[in-house]
Amino acid sequence: MLHILVVDDDKNTRLLLTALLEEAGYTVTAASNGEEALEKMDRAHVDLVVLDIMMPKMDGYEFTRLLRESDNQLPILMVSAKQLPADKHKGFAVGTDDYITKPIDDEELLYRIKALLRRASIATERRITVGDVVLDYDSFTVTKGDAVQELPQKEFLLLYKLLSYPGKIFTRIQLMDEIWGADSETGWETVTVHIGRLRRRFEGWEEFQIESVRGLGYKAVKKV
Repeated sequence: MLHILVVDDDKNTRLLLTALLEEAGYTVTAASNGEEALEKMDRAHVDLVVLDIMMPKMDGYEFTRLLRESDNQLPILMVSAKQLPADKHKGFAVGTDDYITKPIDDEELLYRIKALLRRASIATERRITVGDVVLDYDSFTVTKGDAVQELPQKEFLLLYKLLSYPGKIFTRIQLMDEIWGADSETGWETVTVHIGRLRRRFEGWEEFQIESVRGLGYKAVKKV
């Protein structure tokens, strides 16, 4: 469910990190430089970036600086062969959250990622509580008091994603790519259909609401 963007100009490193992170249960997208990474972020929501420094077109420092100047607080973990204190200082100065040097210890990398996600208040307990309502990722259920609704997988994942980031606007393409997959042949209109089903299913519930943002997409709003 959590989506990590790996940015490194070395193909083998991208493949190794992708395999490691997917085995740990993350969804992974890879990019070869900062420019490509920004393009990928326009198409899909990302929860954390694992970022190399020395890359063509746009290096890790510039990528981080651009995100922070636009007030984007996405967690960033720089991974680099540059080990001098001055290099690390520059990384933190432009806004990275953590810095690890190559060669990478796989276990340490996973621990650092978990710590960054925890600090970013991203749900790791696989459940979301909104007032008296509880969404349980492991059972695809939404519970309110004694009432339990077991949702179809896509409906649950859609609601879970929206309520994981209340107030954040997701485009239809972002939701389509993340929940149905970028290679899905289903049109983005299916997102609208599933949103309609969720609204009917939870009509009258006071804890949350799914709102349309004209010309952009959808957002969930907590009412409690």
